[in-house]
Amino acid sequence: MTNDAVVVTRDDQAAVATVRMNRPDRRNALTTELKVALRDALEDVGQDPQIRAVVLSAAGPAFCVGQDLGEHAEALRSGAEEPMRTVPEHYNRITSALATMPKPAIAAIGGTCVGAGLGFALACDLRLAATGVRFATAFSGIGFGGDSGLSATLAHAVGASRATDLLMLGDTFTAESARDWGLVREVVAAEELDDKALALARRLAHGPTAAYAEIKMAIALGTVSPLTTVLEHEGAAQSRLAATEDHRNAVEAFLAKEKPTFTGH
Repeated sequence: MTNDAVVVTRDDQAAVATVRMNRPDRRNALTTELKVALRDALEDVGQDPQIRAVVLSAAGPAFCVGQDLGEHAEALRSGAEEPMRTVPEHYNRITSALATMPKPAIAAIGGTCVGAGLGFALACDLRLAATGVRFATAFSGIGFGGDSGLSATLAHAVGASRATDLLMLGDTFTAESARDWGLVREVVAAEELDDKALALARRLAHGPTAAYAEIKMAIALGTVSPLTTVLEHEGAAQSRLAATEDHRNAVEAFLAKEKPTFTGH
């Protein structure tokens, strides 16, 4: 199956589907078009009994740089009643599709992974990253908290203290640091990433996928804060923050390539 924004390839013999974000010229920034295509593709392969493992990847030099702030700024300028309806309609469903599909999901991170892109990667069960990839949460830089489950998944992966540091300060970190912290399974040469991810997916697809589904469920139940609760909280928080001057001014400053000034309002 091919969509202009997302390309899905199926290896029926191996029972593996690769879902590839396909906006390399925009660094896979999350426009509504891309979000809808990604949501629908992931829900489709997640429910397909013929697919036993899924790889999430991206075309071009960036895995995903998060929300397309140009599109978001237009929504804020228009005075739309609920500019953050994209959280329940798109982000939450994409995250849930990855986290709850009854089969392993692998993120093949070949380039910059920021904001919701990081949230999607952490919603997968396993992650591989290419050498030189840079990561960041990025939300606080525009006066936002996290979304796409990041408030839970990042804390579960690296601990509450480091997650707080990364979410509040927004500093970038390397693929090697991500590996050392347990965020990614392996760091590989860029030219080997796709093959390594596919090999891992094939290995999992040949394994006990019913057991994998139970493992995913048990781990989710064993966390302090269920993902659904965190998603609901994040959605409400983003809606509140979208109405602040800090957020609106920071988005405009980002687009103007200026440093934002935050007032707490």
